[in-house]
Amino acid sequence: MLISLLKKYQSDFFPLLGTSFQKEDFCEIDLNVNTPDLDLEAIQTYDGLDFYIQNELKRKEAKVGVGGYLEKRVLYQQSNNFKSEAENRDIHLGVDWWSAAETEIYAPLDGKIHSFQYNDLYLDYGATIILQHELDDLVFYTLYGHLNLASLGNLEKGMLIKKGRPFTAMGNRNENGGWVPHLHFQIIKNMMGKEGDFPGVTSKRLLVEFSKNCPDPNVFFVY
Repeated sequence: MLISLLKKYQSDFFPLLGTSFQKEDFCEIDLNVNTPDLDLEAIQTYDGLDFYIQNELKRKEAKVGVGGYLEKRVLYQQSNNFKSEAENRDIHLGVDWWSAAETEIYAPLDGKIHSFQYNDLYLDYGATIILQHELDDLVFYTLYGHLNLASLGNLEKGMLIKKGRPFTAMGNRNENGGWVPHLHFQIIKNMMGKEGDFPGVTSKRLLVEFSKNCPDPNVFFVY
């Protein structure tokens, strides 16, 4: 139901990275464990992942890499935040937008600040903002992770964020959880009582439940 509603209004969405990028500036970045010729060991280091991302952008003559919804990834095994004795979380629930630190991020539609937080565990979100939206009386949320810390300083819960407003930017590795700069963008139907944080990676056992609650965010790719 939510995706159908979003598709109905899709032509009205503002581009997440603004209007300075064109459709040809984007390319797919594939980090699935089954991707041929992907060096799974190398990309588990910052430098190795950065080299792969930059090489893909250069090879495809692009400025921004996009992708990753429901990808099974090896990246998270570097951090105990994604591990437990029962099961590991390694399936990605959002879409990543890979670009330079300080790349501005714009509100795709009107919303208000639901919550924000600095999630400082290794390979966590780092600086995080969650917006609350309402379309045709249906409430849902968008999560923005791996941001710059400065953008959290001027926020208040309930603050209105108008469509097309640049309200945050991608952070560097010292403020974004230790990642190569990018935006983690995720749709959430039910926040399940959480504030400033929400799982962006799930396990195989919980995949059906979480993929229903966090549908495909590619509907917001409107360039």
